[in-house]
Amino acid sequence: MTPEELATIRERGQEADARFEKTAYVCVGTSCDALGSAAIAKNLEAELKEAGKDKAVKVKCVGCPGLCALGPLVEVENKATAETEPATLYQYVKPEDAHDIAAAIDGPPVERLRADTDQPFFQRQMKIVLENCGRVDPEEIDDYIALGGYAALEQALTEMTPAQVVDTITRAGLRGRGGAGFPTGLKWATVAKSQPPAVPRTPDDILSRKFVICNGDEGDPGAFMDRSVMEGDPHRVIEGMIIAGYAVGAGRGYVYVRAEYPLAVKRLRAAIRQAQRAGLLGTNILGSAFSFDIDVRLGAGAFVCGEETSLIASIEGGRGTPRPRPPFPAESGLWGCPTLINNVETLANIAPIVLRGAEWFSSIGTEKSKGTKVFALTGQVKNTGLIEVPMGISLREVVFDIGGGLPEGRTFKAVQTGGPSGGCIPAQFLDMKVDYESLAQVGSIMGSGGMIVMDDKTDMVEIARFFMEFCMEESCGKCVPCRVGTTQMHGILARIGDGKASKADLDTLTELCDMVRRTSLCGLGQSAPNPVISTLRYFREEYESKLVKDGNHER
Repeated sequence: MTPEELATIRERGQEADARFEKTAYVCVGTSCDALGSAAIAKNLEAELKEAGKDKAVKVKCVGCPGLCALGPLVEVENKATAETEPATLYQYVKPEDAHDIAAAIDGPPVERLRADTDQPFFQRQMKIVLENCGRVDPEEIDDYIALGGYAALEQALTEMTPAQVVDTITRAGLRGRGGAGFPTGLKWATVAKSQPPAVPRTPDDILSRKFVICNGDEGDPGAFMDRSVMEGDPHRVIEGMIIAGYAVGAGRGYVYVRAEYPLAVKRLRAAIRQAQRAGLLGTNILGSAFSFDIDVRLGAGAFVCGEETSLIASIEGGRGTPRPRPPFPAESGLWGCPTLINNVETLANIAPIVLRGAEWFSSIGTEKSKGTKVFALTGQVKNTGLIEVPMGISLREVVFDIGGGLPEGRTFKAVQTGGPSGGCIPAQFLDMKVDYESLAQVGSIMGSGGMIVMDDKTDMVEIARFFMEFCMEESCGKCVPCRVGTTQMHGILARIGDGKASKADLDTLTELCDMVRRTSLCGLGQSAPNPVISTLRYFREEYESKLVKDGNHER
């Protein structure tokens, strides 16, 4: 593959697409796929062919467009009016509805299936990571290329040095989207200047002395951001990994994804094979001196393997347990070699930053939190699904505008961000900005992007117990503070919930939170107390109302 051949494929794909007057996008993400969207696409193609409209209307299977609550989704776009009129979105579509949708292609839409696209859910988002999801066929590399795919890779390899790529990411202000928010450019620069060991210790490829790992081990309850990107736009992730490999001097990459994501695994592997056949992976990519390849490694579903050193141990074939740091993976990671680890969303930002420039990206968001953030909006909110919003947007806008507010008769109580490692934010902070610093100030974290809305009927003690049970069960057991501390904390929370705990138990719970947070080996244990700390901070009266009185067991 040469740059000229890449341009030819792009032009050919765009010309082929231009032959169609309209496109019917059928969501085949996990949620819609489970409800029969593959049959919808098949039936729609058959109905259009029978009506003689298959030459004018293209049926394209795409990833999740975001509004999971209304799935299965079918969107019909008229190219002639795409810039002036919104596409027609159909909701709750069933395979048997294909006949009516096909019949309405050239006329008024099917009103009984039509969704409201004027609502803030669609109007208030800003899509960078998700810009292709719902538009690109995840199983066709030519479709990705036709939409501008691999143009950033070409630009990096032909117009930029590795140092210039690192500098671009640094100036953009991109921070890791996996939870901690560490500056991506700084991590890349560290790996780039790190020296590999004198004696190669890589069993499968002694030529690779540095590695790039995509962390797709998304394990937070209620989180499905990375899953949807891997399912809906796998080539965007692959392109980001190749650019990262070029920037830091790595020769091989691994996508570490949990086995519970079979559709993501299938599409990632297919995308890698397509990129290899096209010459976009392998030796001398796009005619350059740079060579890079990618493989997929499956995780068994251990939450702790989302932590960098545990993930590395798992890829190496060992048990997924953390190790003390330093040395950090950027200096001594996979098989003792310098290793760059970024999560899926971070890598999906790389191509647009390279193409559009650092200044463009850094102009979005806040002073210290640049760009956009993808959230999985779930819980007691009308519009559940995937959203992407600029950093600095308020919680109120997310929950009540984009999310559509709570169901009738429900009152907002709290929103939990950051998964099991995050905190519960009460109504008094609804107008706060959503960025790394603001969330930390109120006792929560950004995390990977889970956002769970809770109403006035939610028992906050039970919420804390649920997340503590999750952390207790997911603890690898290597260090005592996490292994024993989370068990003891869960036991106290269970007794409080059952009305069998005293004031002394509550004091012990507070002490345990501090001990486990300060002394655990890795991020799992260090952040496990967060839901307890935040609910004690803002909803302490719920804990106290469940305590037994001194000297007896009466409430």
